[in-house]
Amino acid sequence: MTLLEKKITFEKELIPGENAVLKFIGIEGYDVYNCSIPFDYKGKKYIYGRVEKPNEWARSRSMLFEETGKDIWTKVNNSMIYQIEDPFISFIKDKLVLGGNFVFYREKGTFDTYQCLFYRGNDLEDMYFFAMGPDYMKDIRLVEMPNGKIGLFSRPRNNEIYEKFGTHSTVGFTIINDLDELNPRIVEEARYIENIFQKDEWGGVNQAYYLENGMIGVIGHKACFLTEDTGNMAPMAYMNVSFVFDPNTYNVLDQKIIATRKSFPEYRGKTSHIIDCAFASGIIMRKDGKCDLYSGIGDSAEGRVVIDYPFEAYGKIIDFSEIK
Repeated sequence: MTLLEKKITFEKELIPGENAVLKFIGIEGYDVYNCSIPFDYKGKKYIYGRVEKPNEWARSRSMLFEETGKDIWTKVNNSMIYQIEDPFISFIKDKLVLGGNFVFYREKGTFDTYQCLFYRGNDLEDMYFFAMGPDYMKDIRLVEMPNGKIGLFSRPRNNEIYEKFGTHSTVGFTIINDLDELNPRIVEEARYIENIFQKDEWGGVNQAYYLENGMIGVIGHKACFLTEDTGNMAPMAYMNVSFVFDPNTYNVLDQKIIATRKSFPEYRGKTSHIIDCAFASGIIMRKDGKCDLYSGIGDSAEGRVVIDYPFEAYGKIIDFSEIK
């Protein structure tokens, strides 16, 4: 079954859970989307959001917002602003790691390349830049593992990948011992994981979670074109997906769509070719055993929908801060 066929089947059976479009205060006239997952810091809840004018693309900044109501987030005044897009966070060895994509332009706005940048620290107002990924690679993600190990997911996307796999991107994985080992070479050398994407698909890891059974739960995205036209403005669909990865065997288990654009409330898209796009942020567990799934929608807003915990058969998410 193709990804589009899976999407159609999913949407035929879809009964959306409680959902919402997040409201962002203090940034009027700008869109906020493709956010990090919400996180706790000194007794408050925060989120990093990609902030951009509605009529611009890839001229983003990531800013910090504090939760001030249900699905309401208010800009933290005088907080650090990062010239990155699609921010994501991980907690690694008691440090907050913030990452995002930096897009390089030459004179007169000519696109050059992009890289994933990483910052770390124990203070949201005192984060240090410490690493970057290879050229032309987004969606590099980290996950804390036992014994101080750190899992690293890569996402190469180039002609070599297409020629080898028939897919526009793939995902790699490797393990490092310390954040200081994170560098472009390590990322590029990550061993490829097979059987995630079918022909002409692409995608990547958005957030990773270490599970009780020793495997890694992944919230990610898969995408494909909606027509045979694959030009720059061809319509495409992005879906929120989950799967379980065994870091010992490199097997991928239980792949499934967990949300599409129709899982979230209606909202305008930035352009017509990405109206059907939902770019996952990640999940946050709820007290009722379900989880809140956060996702960018249409490159113009951030949505939330309540879903069943996608890794139920593989155990709970391990919070290493609680067992140190």
